[in-house]
Amino acid sequence: MKESWSEFSESVEKSREYHKRYHIAVNNKVRRKILKLIKEGKSYDEILEELGISEEDFEYHLKILEWGFCIVRDGKKLELTKEGEVVDYIGE
Repeated sequence: MKESWSEFSESVEKSREYHKRYHIAVNNKVRRKILKLIKEGKSYDEILEELGISEEDFEYHLKILEWGFCIVRDGKKLELTKEGEVVDYIGE
């Protein structure tokens, strides 16, 4: 089951957890690059090739982005969430 913001809006503690996860997810150069490439419409395989990292490392970063509410995925289909659209406002 995917977690959503609504599950974290019930208390200050849960809100802090949500923001902590989000900041961990976007506070990494590789993950910000992944968000930008998803926004450009690149596929899973295209992003993997462009990053030049192992699939294992790529999967690790995708899991952190999911955990941080930045993407949703269905197999190899990747989509930005509202939170993931922060890519428009942050630098490399």
